[in-house]
Amino acid sequence: MTRREELLGFLGEGRKSAEADQLVDEVVFLEDQLRKLKKLPFLRVNPKDPEQQKATPAAKQYKEFTQQYINSLKLLLKIAGDIGENEETSPLREWIKKKNEEMDA
Repeated sequence: MTRREELLGFLGEGRKSAEADQLVDEVVFLEDQLRKLKKLPFLRVNPKDPEQQKATPAAKQYKEFTQQYINSLKLLLKIAGDIGENEETSPLREWIKKKNEEMDA
């Protein structure tokens, strides 16, 4: 079973759509890219002064891809129904909702 099939199976038949299918493709792509980037060095060390270090472009790209990956996974979980529907509303969100309702009234 491929990773794509595994993720589509996780969604279940009732939740599949063109958008979910595209999101699964995006998650699989990001996983592949993150695997490739992990093999590259993330720090460049100054040979004359080892305390001087700089992040490489691979490190910056890894950080960006990781953020995209996490957001995509959260969305995938929400589509699957594992989060979002049963999630408790934070007090701040409740307060904002109440204020918005008061302003609309």
